[in-house]
Amino acid sequence: MNGTEVRTSAPDGSRPRSGRDRCYASDLLAAIVQGTRTPPSHGGNGGSNPPGGTGARATVDRVHRPAISLSTAAVSFLGLIVLGFLALTVPSVRATDAAVLQDFMALDRPRVHDLFDGVTDLVDPLPYALAGLVLCAVALVRGRRWSAVTVAGLLVITGATTQILKHVLVSPRFELWLGTNQIGDGAWPSGHATAAMTLALCAVLVAPSRLRPTIAVLGGAFALAVGYALIVLAWHYPSDVIGGYLVAGLWTSLALAALALVERSAAPRFAAPRRAHVGLGLAAIATGAVVAATLVRDGVLETYVLERPALIIAALAIAALAAALPTALARAA
Repeated sequence: MNGTEVRTSAPDGSRPRSGRDRCYASDLLAAIVQGTRTPPSHGGNGGSNPPGGTGARATVDRVHRPAISLSTAAVSFLGLIVLGFLALTVPSVRATDAAVLQDFMALDRPRVHDLFDGVTDLVDPLPYALAGLVLCAVALVRGRRWSAVTVAGLLVITGATTQILKHVLVSPRFELWLGTNQIGDGAWPSGHATAAMTLALCAVLVAPSRLRPTIAVLGGAFALAVGYALIVLAWHYPSDVIGGYLVAGLWTSLALAALALVERSAAPRFAAPRRAHVGLGLAAIATGAVVAATLVRDGVLETYVLERPALIIAALAIAALAAALPTALARAA
């Protein structure tokens, strides 16, 4: 009544929890759910987090990031199952897949053929292994040995998964117009697309937090370039490329969720400032607008939209996935 705090003893003689202590658990739960509030600390520092970066922010970080990884893995797994069923067993989907392949092949001109061929060479076994070693070295230099181990494992397991699926899901997809240049029966999913996306996601995984948005954009662009090149050169159907992306996304997401548990005792890592994501998003939109304006001026975009809408839809779907996977991993890493 007079402003003093009255304390009583519990039956066992211990001091009961204060009002601040009793509210701590509920405030912490609210912070985890909302991801915005910071609960009061046990100390008398006016509710600020104690030194060392502990508190609700670190707790939210530990809970929210693995959830993103597991959600991405679940979506990738379901997408892989649905895509494999549709692309390999449903005649109408197979016909659309072949039609889009034919439209992509029309882009293969003598002056750009070597460029497309060179892009696919970037994920041949030797360049792939060298790039993986570089990523492992980056992780070790940054003192993240478990990340280095994770990258090394992903380089092997994603490729092995693709090869197993190729042999288990052998399915002839003969197209008369391809003549003697038929795509192999065991082409789904694409090993090159898997390798490209694996490198892109592993690069995001080992990058410093402030560089992750940039690496995500560059990695997605790299995987997209490889994917497009594979289709233009008639090495793979569009569904093969998407399948390869999903294999890489599935395993990398699971690995990142496991890595979060292994590194739980480490200092919390926070995402890059939101302005970095916004800036990169605006840059990507501006680049796309410039490219679209150029194509409209030359009449190319109008021709493809009117005459080959399936190609545009498929190209946008592949681009969206190539952007979504690195972006999701950048938020979760």
